[in-house]
Amino acid sequence: MTTLGRLGLGRLGLGRLGLGRLGVWSPIDRLDAAGLRRLAAVVEDLGYGALWYPEARGYESFTAAGFLLAASRRMVVGSSIANIYARDAFTARRGMLGLNALHGGRFVLGLGVSNPGNVEALRGHVFAPPVPAMRAYLDALHGDAGDAGEWPVALGAVGPRMLALAGARTRGALPYSVTPAHTAMAAGILGPGRWLAVEQKVCLETDAARARALGRAELARHMALPADRANWLRLGFSEDDLRDGGSDRFIDAMVLWGEADRIRAGVRVHFAAGATHVCLQPLADPADPAGRERVLRLLADC
Repeated sequence: MTTLGRLGLGRLGLGRLGLGRLGVWSPIDRLDAAGLRRLAAVVEDLGYGALWYPEARGYESFTAAGFLLAASRRMVVGSSIANIYARDAFTARRGMLGLNALHGGRFVLGLGVSNPGNVEALRGHVFAPPVPAMRAYLDALHGDAGDAGEWPVALGAVGPRMLALAGARTRGALPYSVTPAHTAMAAGILGPGRWLAVEQKVCLETDAARARALGRAELARHMALPADRANWLRLGFSEDDLRDGGSDRFIDAMVLWGEADRIRAGVRVHFAAGATHVCLQPLADPADPAGRERVLRLLADC
């Protein structure tokens, strides 16, 4: 048996892994190797505890994690989320174990069910009911390990049933595009001792029209996804709020914009509601390549 095969997750000390107070959520598919290195260096040098990235139609999730871990020294790198239809549970388990063995226990495996377009049209799988599909995946991922609930695994959960599964079977939840009211609800469902790592879009733009335009552009691809719309309706938004790119009320709830102090105050509301970690997703004008980095620099002390 290889050295890796003999290592148990407990031997790697993964139960002690912490995320810190603040992290960064960033898309990565449009970045080349130099851009990924720059992103990792900026996030780590600014003192953020974790860098979170999605799995869409570009970089494969574990490949990206390995590169970002190699480009950093201290920060946690987390998938948010790795699509459960992209690899079987045995592969995910060995990938998680391998990345942590090779990079000092700094990888969090964030799992999610994605959406029917990315599962059926793109990959040729059948999109199953989300909660039963995730429960079966976790059964296979954990196998007969007695300490599986403390592995560095979290779920991209927003609905009550998926949040309950996250609290019962993983280290916690990674909600995306939610409000402080959702954070309070999620904290109550997860219970004490679980991660609640909330993604929050932030924009250092004081002009309301420009800030909302950036927010609408970022949220456009999500507006057509039934699961996202269902969650927003559950949070009290109306169908009218979700038409034509989103009402001002909706966009203002999804994006913290304005002066840095106003954004810092909004982030504190998530912590007061029960978040254990907030992942800032910076929004900036695409014509300003340094814009996102500037946002991160000014908000590193949230």
